[in-house]
Amino acid sequence: MVLAPVVNASGLDGANTAWILTATALVLFMTLPGLSLFYGGLVRSKNILSVLMQCFAIACIASLLWLIVGYSLSFGEGNAYIGDFSNVLFAGMGRDTLAGDIPEPLFALFQMTFAVITPALIVGAFAERMKFSSMLIFSAFWLLAVYVPVCHWVWGGGFLGQWGLLDFAGGTVVHITAGVGALVAALVIGQRSGFATTAMPPHNMTMTITGAGMLWVGWFGFNGGSALAANGDAAMAMLVTHISAAAGSLAWMTIEWIKFRKPSVLGIVTGMVAGLGTITPASGFVGPGGALVIGLLAGVICFFMTQVVKRVWKIDDSLDVFPVHGVGGILGTLLAGVFASPHLGVFSGYGFSDAVNGMGEQVWVQFLGVVITFTYTAVVTWILLKITGVLTSGLRVTKEEEQIGLDITMHEEEGYKL
Repeated sequence: MVLAPVVNASGLDGANTAWILTATALVLFMTLPGLSLFYGGLVRSKNILSVLMQCFAIACIASLLWLIVGYSLSFGEGNAYIGDFSNVLFAGMGRDTLAGDIPEPLFALFQMTFAVITPALIVGAFAERMKFSSMLIFSAFWLLAVYVPVCHWVWGGGFLGQWGLLDFAGGTVVHITAGVGALVAALVIGQRSGFATTAMPPHNMTMTITGAGMLWVGWFGFNGGSALAANGDAAMAMLVTHISAAAGSLAWMTIEWIKFRKPSVLGIVTGMVAGLGTITPASGFVGPGGALVIGLLAGVICFFMTQVVKRVWKIDDSLDVFPVHGVGGILGTLLAGVFASPHLGVFSGYGFSDAVNGMGEQVWVQFLGVVITFTYTAVVTWILLKITGVLTSGLRVTKEEEQIGLDITMHEEEGYKL
């Protein structure tokens, strides 16, 4: 996804520009309204507005931070670990400035939508119990201290990209960072009152499946747009994205059908998200056969990880961010090193296969990328949560506020007038 900016308007490609304009809108569509509705339907009715508000507010603050310094530190030349300040407030960027053969303002905006959705994903881990002020401060800190450096490492010319890590659209940059951040947040903040003893079913599955559909469609911009061109890589990325989503959905649904005797709507849409998240890092490097295997594995492995996290580890990751996005991102990043190989017959890689190292060497690079991203994210997220807790006199709302619901106690509004 890395493009080196050049100042030469004569090199503009209209077709590529038109596609990335569309893809940018699709990625923002994933957050507003896709993720908002998906998460909103999963919480209890007394917290619906709080979740929608958190996603909306993160979109705003992440956009401004990206403008001020995030883009510059992510994609500025800098060094192997962080960018520089050459593009603060998008300095030096105009209508005629290109990134490759598309306008640099468009490239910066496309990347901004990734910076928006990543901290918004973490909302699902602490839903229904975190102060709004704490959420805002933590999300801002986290974007700058976690997302921006990892983005530079992988896509901005940093050391992981130099090692040859394959991450087409965000397995490490988006899903592992968000998933691990969510896991740490759930551990630090603690369980919701009544967790494991009181039923907390989704209050509006119609809303959730509507948001899920928006996520599926928007993901075509997420993965297909990461080719940064209207070409065969974009087309194949979209194809394998769709296949993996379908396979993940049916795998999760089938396990539930066997295990619980009835297939659930929640299961099929969660399997879809698992399939989408898992194919993301591999989407530009694998073919349809590989995508089928990746999607099926995503549905199975992520399903069982949700059971482990909640039932075995007793961690209240409210909306299963880590087992779906974190585990999916890890799995997809590792499998990208396998299925990018040109030597697997119908399951062989596509597009970048000629540039891929031997399978063993590539999987090792992918593994190192996973370990480094996981460790860095976990440590920094823990530190940021502790700092935020001090600044806001505690991360959590009071027990009474939690019982009343965050819509009233945080925003003095109600989602429904019944």
